[in-house]
Amino acid sequence: MAIDVRFSKKAGAVAAIAVAGVSLTSIPTAVHAEGPSNRPPALDRKGVQVAAAPGIPKLPAGLSALSWTVADADSGDVLAAKDPHRELAPASTLKTLFAVTVLPKFPAGAVRQVSAEDLDGIGAGSSLVGVEEGEHYQVADLWRGVFLRSGNDAVHVLASMNGGWEATAQEMQETARELGARDTTVKSPDGYDAPGQVSSAYDLTVFARAGLANEDFVRYCSTARAEFPTADGEYTEIENTNRLLAGSHGMERYPGIIGVKNGYTTNAGNTLIAAAQRDGHTLLVTVMNPQSGENNGVYKEARALLDWGFNNVEKVQPIGSLRTARDAADEDDDAGGGDFRPVAAPAPDTEAGDGSPWRSSVALWSGGIGAAVLAAGAALTWRLRLRGRGTPGEADRKG
Repeated sequence: MAIDVRFSKKAGAVAAIAVAGVSLTSIPTAVHAEGPSNRPPALDRKGVQVAAAPGIPKLPAGLSALSWTVADADSGDVLAAKDPHRELAPASTLKTLFAVTVLPKFPAGAVRQVSAEDLDGIGAGSSLVGVEEGEHYQVADLWRGVFLRSGNDAVHVLASMNGGWEATAQEMQETARELGARDTTVKSPDGYDAPGQVSSAYDLTVFARAGLANEDFVRYCSTARAEFPTADGEYTEIENTNRLLAGSHGMERYPGIIGVKNGYTTNAGNTLIAAAQRDGHTLLVTVMNPQSGENNGVYKEARALLDWGFNNVEKVQPIGSLRTARDAADEDDDAGGGDFRPVAAPAPDTEAGDGSPWRSSVALWSGGIGAAVLAAGAALTWRLRLRGRGTPGEADRKG
């Protein structure tokens, strides 16, 4: 199972590498045969797209999301989708792109004293982890706030460290383009609703796939519970808001769950990117704005799509790819890259050192791949063998 990625000269910018010579075909769920040669590729068509064939079970019944994708994270193949390029409000799933862009830039043990300016402009009703002005926080604390509690306050502080809100939004936009994500317009790095801010199930899946190539991203996104520092020098436990990871609020933890990110705003509805591993396969499912009105609807639909994906990943013909054709030209530049594997996660209820008290009750990615991975201009290919095990969370409010 390999995820091929390219690290550009810009810190944190990662681009998926196309594999030359891959031939992908698709058949829509409709019973009619493939149309003329000028018909758009399956991923560009409206409606549900899947390569129907004898022995391939039908997609789960009752899917109500406006858009969704099922993809193989290792190969980049898209197994099935509904309106994957439909531009919709992403809510906090956009924090995935924020992390891909900013996470590699600051050491986990670096400390920030939070200023009033750092917290300026947080949207009303935002989900917060509890960052307070004047207090000192390690970068690792802030990332736990981002991934576990979807804390817009933590995003604002990290964005300030990164040059400011507007600069971070622009850099996220550039990272999206480098990844081949063309449906995304970034206005608010935390995912809070803003005029013109959109993404798509396809783009969000691309961002998550890029994130899974970073051991720190995997460590944070798979953390179910951790302790967050308080103003009095103590710690309070925080729990991940992702209910498939948490097994909370009426949802059972999904077998083999890795995690990634959920979101909710009034405009976006519920959104979710979920990664899981089973039987040697790592799948990514993105679900945007289910219309059923059912409690936990976004999690139930994601779970059903993951089940379908794992049952059919070795049978179904892909309908497209997360890799972009334009990246094929860069492939030769990566020939000298080494084969890297993130270290196996330790057992639950252990601590992982990152320069701060972790106190996390999940499987963590410890050890190091090495600073060379993030060196400017390095082009590396690593083989991702995720052995991460998820655990507990909930659903964020705004952003």
